[in-house]
Amino acid sequence: MHKGIFSFLVLIFSLFSAQQKPVQIAFLSDVHFQDLYGSFSDTDFKGIINPKTGKPMILRTMDAQLHSTRIFNENYFAFLKALDDIAKKEIKIVAMPGDFSDDGQAYNLRGLHKILDQYHQKYGIEFYMTTGNHDPVGPFRKEGGKDDFLGQNGCPLGIYSKENIGKTDPKIITKDIAESGYLEILDELKGFGFYPKKKDLFWSTPFTKYSFKDYSYEEALQNADYNRRMYNIAEGFPVPDLSYVAEPVKGVWLMAIDGNTYIPKNLNESSQNPENYKGASMGYNNVITHKKHLINWVKRTMAEAKKNGKTVIAFTHYPMIDFNDGATPELKSLLGEKKWQMERVPEEEVAKAFAEAGLQVHFAGHMHINDTGIRNINGGMLVNVQVPSLAAYIPAYKILTVHDRDKMEVQTEVLNNVPHFNELFPLYEKEYSALQKNRIKPIWNRDILKSASYHDFMLFHLKELVRLRMIPNDWPSDFIEKTKDFTGENILFLIQNKKQLENRRIKPEAFRKWKMGDLILDLYKFQSADELARKDIPYQRLQQYSFLEKLFSAYKGQNHLIVNFQRIFKILSLLSNGDPADHFEINLKKNVVISLQ
Repeated sequence: MHKGIFSFLVLIFSLFSAQQKPVQIAFLSDVHFQDLYGSFSDTDFKGIINPKTGKPMILRTMDAQLHSTRIFNENYFAFLKALDDIAKKEIKIVAMPGDFSDDGQAYNLRGLHKILDQYHQKYGIEFYMTTGNHDPVGPFRKEGGKDDFLGQNGCPLGIYSKENIGKTDPKIITKDIAESGYLEILDELKGFGFYPKKKDLFWSTPFTKYSFKDYSYEEALQNADYNRRMYNIAEGFPVPDLSYVAEPVKGVWLMAIDGNTYIPKNLNESSQNPENYKGASMGYNNVITHKKHLINWVKRTMAEAKKNGKTVIAFTHYPMIDFNDGATPELKSLLGEKKWQMERVPEEEVAKAFAEAGLQVHFAGHMHINDTGIRNINGGMLVNVQVPSLAAYIPAYKILTVHDRDKMEVQTEVLNNVPHFNELFPLYEKEYSALQKNRIKPIWNRDILKSASYHDFMLFHLKELVRLRMIPNDWPSDFIEKTKDFTGENILFLIQNKKQLENRRIKPEAFRKWKMGDLILDLYKFQSADELARKDIPYQRLQQYSFLEKLFSAYKGQNHLIVNFQRIFKILSLLSNGDPADHFEINLKKNVVISLQ
């Protein structure tokens, strides 16, 4: 009898402990999955043979990668590494805030589906997705292709969905490279949150009429149909909205907000013309004006959650809060209104609207950066957590631990080492040789192929991206020309003379170790990695930056060159001293975010 009572008590304690176990959710954003080992359904082309493995591969050129804010190839291996990490940590819920594909081509969606199925079957991981501006590129399927796949001879190869749209010769024609619309994405990936799962305790969309109390899986399944998830973006222009909320585990609602807003270019055109829609990369600034039903839905859902004791975690592709740590005005003054991806910065009205709707915790992607934004509005707090991309520096994902309704923990997991990340390097060597023979533009730095780790590779990618794209596109050419040979010592002498430095006991020659290019690159490091960038910048240089920021901030003159450096160091200071973005606690009772470093 005593033994039976003891066993019963052990069982009760075990059940109680299981109920008390914190809920963990991993966030993988901007995976930009391209299936290196994919295949096309209507052509025998399998790719080019990798001499290192003997396997055919479908990949993009290194030149294309180093001119893009994301890589296209090695992130395949990083994705698998992240999923392996998540499986080892026994995390069972993975949310993917958009750009899970790179333009939603059918062969990539199939490859992604296969991998997610494998991890679901083997480890019991449940995946919940929302769409980004690369999946889909527009609301409806449209012809497409790329002219920068790598050919067998090291030269670019074009792969297109129709013969008449290709620029490159030779070329491959396959319908599987067309850019899928919502319908195709929904059909292929419906099992990853876009449709209700039988095990979900609740699932609904902005268009459903039922409440939590009268929920049934069968009714939810009917409401998941593509045709029941349409709204008018303009009169006579019905487009899909794949937003949903799901309860994967008791007490926690995952709210996947479809922030894509595809606005017609010409209201006299057909609503079914896929070319007649603007892109969605501006994010929530267009949601506020053209997709207001989402704000009303969030408000209704938050009220329903509160009534039923649920904790809501929202995730979307787009940020709700300015991600420049207060540096946006200075960036505009230095570079101009439309540089540094300024058009993607959400207006303050966005945070206000969603905070007033009751939203508190939101995970976003899109910008490929690590950042945390906080807004305290009308006694409440909205926290926007920017999830880095696996395809950019700094490659990482986030883990959210829900301890209780008022206390949550966020941990950033950086992918420093990724198996097989250098597997494609022999093919890039062939590309480099071909580019040298036909050199008509700046060529990428071959030293990237000496990278010892995935972290080093992605840092080198950022360095080349800044050199080949960011500086030419974002920075005033006269300023760059005037300062390109500056060292830290030259910059120091702009604001202090030798006598002043002697009085401060500062040795100016110590500033010679870094140049103007290092300073600009470090700005982008902090923009991309926030506090995690400190590990990739020499400590002495960080100290010198801090010293220079104090000197330049005291300048009251009108010298244009000095004023520009004043702005640069203020931007650097703001970007490097933002809210906690690595390991931190979100306390909704006290309305604070606390660093756990």
